[in-house]
Amino acid sequence: MSNREFKTELFEQFSRVSQALSSGKRLEILELLAQGERSVDALTQLTGMTAANTSQHLQQLRKAGLVASRKDGLFVIYRIAGGGVVRLLMALREVAENNLAEVERLIKGFLSKKDNLEPVSAGELRKLTRRGAVTVVDVRPSEEYAAGHLPGALNLPLPQLAKQLHKLPANREIVAYCRGPYCLLSFDAVEMLRAKG
Repeated sequence: MSNREFKTELFEQFSRVSQALSSGKRLEILELLAQGERSVDALTQLTGMTAANTSQHLQQLRKAGLVASRKDGLFVIYRIAGGGVVRLLMALREVAENNLAEVERLIKGFLSKKDNLEPVSAGELRKLTRRGAVTVVDVRPSEEYAAGHLPGALNLPLPQLAKQLHKLPANREIVAYCRGPYCLLSFDAVEMLRAKG
């Protein structure tokens, strides 16, 4: 194999990963899997796709080495193939945020209308939690919470939040969080909390 053939083949292999990332739905699947393992059925419900489409997208992601799977009885359970995949998603998001005006327009046009929430960095949130200044509420589903959460966070998934408001201390600020900067669950949680006073 010549040097040129080696380079050509190497970049062809790299392009397999970028081709797998060329679908918004596949990126959404990866974001969901970054929160924890999921079955095809769960991913189908969360993405609003058909089971057949979800399976096809998962096959593309698996061929590119971005997801792995295991059998659990009759179910196939998928997960992110490693920490590098999460870092790749974060880098992709950062590049899009910094270089695509359309991303900024979407954020300002949609998220700003939902609420002008003040974001809190992870480091600041840890400090506030240690001082007892805030109550942190994780509004993700319980299986995502079980897969990993911020220390001291209470798990009150959105469907249960309204019924459990009495458990939250009235004398502290409440910080709701979910999957990431574009997860809408926290916006819905804040709206619910404000409505209840």
